[in-house]
Formats: sequence, C-alpha cells, structure tokens
Amino acid sequence: MLVKLAWRNIWRNKRRTLLTISAVAFAVFFSSFMNSFQKGAWDHMMNSVVNSYFGFGQVHKAGYFEEQTLNNAFDPTEAKSQLGNIPEIRDAVARVESFALASYDKYTSVAFVIGTEPGKEDKMTELSTKVSSGAYLVDSEKAILIGSKIAEKLNINVNDTLVLLGQGYRGVNAAGKFVVKGLLTFPSPELNKTMIYMPLQTAHDFYGSEGMVTTLALDIDNKEEAIVALANLKQNLDTSTYEVLNWEEMLPELQQAREVDTGGAQVMLFVLYLIIAFVLLGTILMLTKERMHEFGILTAIGMDKKKLASTVWMEILILGFVGSMVGILLSACIVYYFYTNPLDLSIMGEDAVKTYESFGVEPIFPAAFQWDIFFTQAMIVAILTSILSMYPIIKIFKLNTIAAMRD
Repeated sequence: MLVKLAWRNIWRNKRRTLLTISAVAFAVFFSSFMNSFQKGAWDHMMNSVVNSYFGFGQVHKAGYFEEQTLNNAFDPTEAKSQLGNIPEIRDAVARVESFALASYDKYTSVAFVIGTEPGKEDKMTELSTKVSSGAYLVDSEKAILIGSKIAEKLNINVNDTLVLLGQGYRGVNAAGKFVVKGLLTFPSPELNKTMIYMPLQTAHDFYGSEGMVTTLALDIDNKEEAIVALANLKQNLDTSTYEVLNWEEMLPELQQAREVDTGGAQVMLFVLYLIIAFVLLGTILMLTKERMHEFGILTAIGMDKKKLASTVWMEILILGFVGSMVGILLSACIVYYFYTNPLDLSIMGEDAVKTYESFGVEPIFPAAFQWDIFFTQAMIVAILTSILSMYPIIKIFKLNTIAAMRD
C-alpha cells in the first residue's frame, strides 16, 4: 500500500520527477563511463606488456634485475624443482636474454635477443600468433624470429641471413649467422622495434652459456593467482640466491602511472558526486517545502508520522533506483560499443601515439565491459540518495501539524 502511494506521489509532479531521475542517471552514466574507460585502458596496457613477454612473475639470480647481464645467469635446476609444489604455476619458460648488434647488408641495429623454449613460450605468451610472415621456431634450429620494425629498419625479410654480434657468458665472443624464419608483430610497438627470438639451445651455442639461464618466466593464469604463487615460491626458495619478482616490481613505472591516473580519476568522481548531491538536495528541499501543507493535512486526519516518513523515503529511493537503472542501461550500451570498437588514438596525433608507445603499448583505447563497474556506481548513488532522504524524514518527525496546515 505504501509503495503504491509512493509511486503515485512521484508522478504528481512529472517535471520534478524527470529532473531528479535525469540527475541520478547522469551521475551513474558518467561515473560508469569514466571508470570503464580508465580500467579498460590500463588493463589493455598491462595485458599488452605482461602477456606479450614478462608474464605475471619471474625468477632470476639475486641481483639480476638491477644488473641485467649474462654474467648473472644461473643454473635453473633447483628453482624448477620447487615449482611443482605450487599448483598455480602451470609451467616455467627458461630464457637466455641479452643484447646484440644485428647487421644485414649495410644496415645495423641494436636488438634484444631472447633464447627460449619455443613450445613453452607459445603456451605462455602465444608467440606463434604474433608471426605475421614466415613460420614459427622449432627446437634447436639455427633460425630466428625478428620484430617487424627491426626487419623494416634493416631491410631484411624471411629467409634472409642476419648477422648477430655480442658478448657472451663470462666475456666470450658471441658471433653468428642466423636465417630469419619469421617476422613478429606485437601489440606493443616497442617490442616490434627490439625483439629477436631464437631456440634456447641455439642461444646457448651463441652465447656460450650451456645449462645456464637468465630468467624463468612463470606461466600463471592471472594476477590473483600470481599473488599466491609468488608468495609461496619466495618461502620455498633461498632469497639470498634467487629473486622472485611480480609484474608490478618489473614494471614500476607502469604501476606508478596507473596509481597517479586512478587518484586523479577519484578526485574527478568526488567532484561529480558532490555536484550531483547538491542537485538531489535541491530537488529534495523543493519536494519537502512544496508538500508541507500536504504533510500537515495527512497527520491531522490521523496518518502516523512513521508511515508518512516511510512513504517519502520510498519515493526518494524509487527515484534513485529508476535513475540508476536508466544510467546503467545508457552506460552499458555505449561502453559495450567501445569495448568491441576501441578508440584508435592515432587520430589524436603523433604525440598521443608516442605517449602510449613509450609504455610499449599499442595506441588504442578500449573500454572494460564489467557489470560490477556499473552496479558499483549505482550503489554509490543509491547510498547518496538514501543519506539525503534523511532531511524530509527529520522534517516530518518535527512537523507541527497546525503550522504546516497554515503553510
């Protein structure tokens, strides 16, 4: 009965009702829209960097991450023996990583060379799907995969022979000729400019690092499982001999940039909610003032103040609920569109592209389509509406029936 009465009361003043619903809908729409784009952009950035190469965790010899040289390589036997005790770690990809000078004809370029286990690497980072031309690697063959931008710079193509020169393990000379078996195209432009892959055994022969690796990249499904897995691994390994790092520790600049951006977004949301609170408060003040005479008459004919306050509270909650649902539907439709059709930042000019590429990320701007984002914003607006509804309830309990009837 009270709900029916509240619903009828809402539509007695349609203009005021539509204004309130629009204000709530705008708050939910804008906050959901902004959160979805922010989360989508950072998830895309993280996945581009983490899933393309780093993984959610890595094991090195202690001190390697500060001084990334082949002289800090280690025998992975002991570390690998501990991985089987941690169910969240599906596998580990052994890598030998170092820099080398790549040369073809009259062109040269510095490259980051990774010797890896082709099968395991493909399971973890889906490297074979990045092969845009040619074929994927096979264990122990003397062949390489090269980033598309390096290939463009060196004017080299599939089946050509590339010369690599560098320094091997403990100062030995590293020199060799390798057939380009395929070209790689990563979502990250920075990786396309630097990466060369070869089979692990081929890298051992090239660098003179037989049995040694610089990195064990851990194949973990997601960052939640990585937290548990890396904590357990740190307990099982001697941390004076090994270092176990998660993706945030390996990419501190990316994490710091996300925290700064998130902080700025929270300030904007706070200002938005403050504005919406004042709009809602103004509407509620108007609603209360206009209906004081009505409240006086209702209490005079015997309506209990508790029931009257409950009815007004329901009216405001219904307005908040309807506005939230409208905001969720609007934001869900638009966010879903940009989820399936990400914004291409190249239309914003070269500066925007360079900013994304500095983080090693493809310059697109996707939205995250997650229902919890929409409902969280709706819940915040609902709580805000409930708090503001205390004003008319307090006025009703303090109501002087005679004075209100004369108003």
